[in-house]
Amino acid sequence: MAKIKKGEIALWAAVAILLALNIWLPKQMRHKYSWERDLSQRYAVDFDRTERDVKNYIQEYIPDVTDDQIEAWTESGKLESMVIGKRRMYFHSAAPNLFRVVPELAALKAEKDSSSGLEGHQVIDSQTIPVIEKTVEDNLAAGKPDPYYALPKRMKVTYRLTVPANTLRPGKHLRCWLPYPRSDVGRQSDVKFIEAGVNGVPYSKDKIIFSDPECAHSSLYMEAEVQRWKDMTFYEVFEYVSCGEWHPIDSSKVLPYNTESPEYKEYTAEREKHVIFTERIRRTADSLTAGIENPYLQAKAIYSWIDKTFPWASAREYSTIENIPEYVLSSGHGDCGQVTLLFMTLCRAKGIPTRWQSGFMTHPGDKNLHDWCEAYFEGYGWVPVDQSFGITPYGGYFFLGGIEPYRMIVNTDFGREMSPAKNYPRSETVDFQRGEVEWEQGNLYFNLWNYDYDIEYL
Repeated sequence: MAKIKKGEIALWAAVAILLALNIWLPKQMRHKYSWERDLSQRYAVDFDRTERDVKNYIQEYIPDVTDDQIEAWTESGKLESMVIGKRRMYFHSAAPNLFRVVPELAALKAEKDSSSGLEGHQVIDSQTIPVIEKTVEDNLAAGKPDPYYALPKRMKVTYRLTVPANTLRPGKHLRCWLPYPRSDVGRQSDVKFIEAGVNGVPYSKDKIIFSDPECAHSSLYMEAEVQRWKDMTFYEVFEYVSCGEWHPIDSSKVLPYNTESPEYKEYTAEREKHVIFTERIRRTADSLTAGIENPYLQAKAIYSWIDKTFPWASAREYSTIENIPEYVLSSGHGDCGQVTLLFMTLCRAKGIPTRWQSGFMTHPGDKNLHDWCEAYFEGYGWVPVDQSFGITPYGGYFFLGGIEPYRMIVNTDFGREMSPAKNYPRSETVDFQRGEVEWEQGNLYFNLWNYDYDIEYL
């Protein structure tokens, strides 16, 4: 038997250590970072259902569904799929979405489940309806100034982002951004920081960085070293006050725009990569507003069409979509942010200024991530627009110029730089709501951590 030299032993020991460390890392971290590899892995996270998975779900409602039917729905895009490697895989919500976007199937499911058939933000908590009605009634009765901020709600939020134990080796450096309420938006005020830290240990203020007030994404930033066998939970506690807002818009009082103003030019311009005036966008905008000259009535026509045409459906991660408004037009459905970007783009194509807003809906019993926007009408200024809440039986077009107080505003634009800046592309390259985490060698994607939050109504 050949004698093993000390140098060879050291070499093989080093190789063994490197292999062990490599195994310890999540698969997407075992190579030098590249966006192409990152994106392909994001696709794999979203498209993780097989045809058998899809068929099993559909058979709960259509026991005799055929392979030909599934193939037809797949070819039409109603069952969203993608070839991953050499295998066709389905979006994780493809089957539930089928019963949202096909009217007869939605009715079938609603009947079997004994439900209203409404999902997403189409259902508003019963406590919210009187709030909307009172916002309007108080304004009209008292002749309040425009805009009218009404019914302030004070809320205390505890937000947590957790990287599970053994996701990274001990000693690795984590950088974490948590969503934080803005202080520069009229209907949101009195933001009070209480504490923030890691694993229940509060940090001193010199270890916390609040984003620059000019940053479009409001965040609270912290760092920590990974501890052996321990979850790493970043947390923050804060309070803030949110008001409802309503603008009783009279279309006859909407004035012409000053098309030479810098603000007008900024908010009617294209924005890579989700506010682009493609031929289809221009054609759609022109068709919807044909014969309408008034900007508010044009926006109303666009708002109505989107509300009636695109049902809510569970969304792919935005970073995996090349152009979100075009995606909505092609797929025939959209979640809150997707239909908001479509509304913004169609309005801008007609010279109506729009800008993004997002954060959370904080309705009692129905908290969630949420996106909406603002539109500008000369004579009224910037007004809130929640496209996904749509035309309601109790408030009509309330959400085209109004919004209730159960919100937390975090973002005033989409796809901008974080403050402090990230070193790697964000998990959510468009919005910022759940938070962001990265380490020395890359971004930690959503499947590698989780978040939760509690709201106390004060």
